[in-house]
Amino acid sequence: MNLRILRKKIKSIANVKKITRAMQLVSAVKMKKAQQEAIETIPYRTFLEKIILKSMSQVDKAHSPLLSSKTNNNKYLYIVISSNKGLCGFFNFSIFKFINNQIDLKNSEFIVLGKKAANFISKIGGKIIADFSTINFNNAVSPIFTESLKKFLIGDYEMVFLIYNHFISATKFETIKTQLLPTTISYIKKVETKEKINEYLIEPDPKTVIDEVLKNLIEEKIRGAIIESQAAEHSARMLAMKNATDNAGEIIYNLTLLRNKVRQEKITNELLDMVSAKISVESN
Repeated sequence: MNLRILRKKIKSIANVKKITRAMQLVSAVKMKKAQQEAIETIPYRTFLEKIILKSMSQVDKAHSPLLSSKTNNNKYLYIVISSNKGLCGFFNFSIFKFINNQIDLKNSEFIVLGKKAANFISKIGGKIIADFSTINFNNAVSPIFTESLKKFLIGDYEMVFLIYNHFISATKFETIKTQLLPTTISYIKKVETKEKINEYLIEPDPKTVIDEVLKNLIEEKIRGAIIESQAAEHSARMLAMKNATDNAGEIIYNLTLLRNKVRQEKITNELLDMVSAKISVESN
């Protein structure tokens, strides 16, 4: 192999390594920020569920349309959260695999947040009723909540679910499906709490208060899912870029050995030519 070509390849891969290393560091910083935001949303969401739990003794499901479905048409709405960009390992593939294996497209419609999910669902023939991929993810909470709530209340869907990558740690995430409507209390169960559930004095009336608290809870669940998904995305990208950086270093090492070998062979051949020429001159 040509020595000049080898040098160009080594230089090119070294530049790629610098880029992947920088992307790895940037993703690590973004992941820590998103992780902190995800942690900070949990206490408020938990507090809302405590209020609902302690008020349930005075509230019947009939008090709020958010607590029960108006239809039994077996039609479901899925809010799918993916990423707009690639280079994040199997982050998006995990979402695609889950949808492909777990979701019946005939009885399902989708609200998507993320271009990758929008492209995949369109390719497999899923029906997308709203796509919020072009706006800032944090600004998409309110329109997603409004659209899904409106469709649920008019009886278009029996249930509404969230599908997203739940952030577990810096090296691990899991694709999960969470029920959004009808609302369920997932963080706190009555049998798990040792607190005495006192009756609240609810004013002006249980229906008005519970409706507003439930709406806040649903909106916070959407916001929490988006933040967790972003943390998982940055985590996956950080790991992908780390692997790319390590692979680039290994390739550079192997190419450097090959370059040294080629250069040594070239020097050896030149010496042989010189010796052969000297012997030829002396024999003549």
